Amino acid sequence: MEYYQILGVAKTATADEIKKAYRKLALKYHPDKNQGDKAAEEKFKEISEAYAVLSDQEKRQQYDAYGSAGFRQRYSQEDIFRNFDLNDILRQFGFGGGFRNASGFNAGNFRSTGGGGSFDNLFGQAGRSGCGGGCGPQPTPGNDLTYEMTVTLEDVLHGAEKTISLRQNGQTQNVSVKIPKGIEDGKRLRLSGKGAPSSSGGPAGDLYLKVHVAEHPVFQRAEDDLVVEHRIPFSETCLGAAIEVATFDGKKFNVKVPAGVQQEAKLRIKGHGLPVGPIGHRGDLLVKIAVQIPKTLTPEQEEAVKALAAVGL
Repeated sequence: MEYYQILGVAKTATADEIKKAYRKLALKYHPDKNQGDKAAEEKFKEISEAYAVLSDQEKRQQYDAYGSAGFRQRYSQEDIFRNFDLNDILRQFGFGGGFRNASGFNAGNFRSTGGGGSFDNLFGQAGRSGCGGGCGPQPTPGNDLTYEMTVTLEDVLHGAEKTISLRQNGQTQNVSVKIPKGIEDGKRLRLSGKGAPSSSGGPAGDLYLKVHVAEHPVFQRAEDDLVVEHRIPFSETCLGAAIEVATFDGKKFNVKVPAGVQQEAKLRIKGHGLPVGPIGHRGDLLVKIAVQIPKTLTPEQEEAVKALAAVGL
């Protein structure tokens, strides 16, 4: 779902331009003005979802960074509409109070603070058919499932495709999962229809994968940058040096250490960190300087250190 295209605005549109575009479309496809028109109902869902994302600065940044497919892997519909009060927004647009059309849509139900229902719940199935409460119970979706998985820092750099095994009702199901480049620790991926089956003939629930990024023995992650420690002797911290540094993907660089460099100073190699989203640029590699202090000294080293101490070093 391409949100900018749905609202008819450019990717560089301001917040005010996005709001005006949504207001114009909401007036056109408002359910009270299109009772019984399923196409208008679906269009109203689309534009409201697009506005819920593009009017929220954080969600818009995520959408711009990861694109439509990557964004939908990270945000469920409940996440998209969290803290989005449709009733209040429509009042700002001059619709008055809450509205309810013949299909059972109630904007007041759309205030989501974490567990709000989806549009499919708001546009009631019974209301669509016009049969009121005499239709009997409708099929309900199966339960959503949550699964935790661990990926490596190499998976974050290159992206990966993993296969996980889920066991339900005594049966094992293998599910393929695409890990996007640059994924952050703790992010959730959503696999639609891969959750528990419905007991009433409805669609299966969704599967949410919480991703943990394993620690690497050499490189540490700092958002989109990588940090690697490099130890140098005390003499090189005073006089400067040229050191060879290997990047996470195996490339080698000669890095100049300036004279007088301090403990834990960071030298930057641009563009050799982690990806910023699936198609974005890469962060940097930060070389953290550590002073290598010997545990024991030879007699010559001890004399040299004493001589340095005598002149104030």
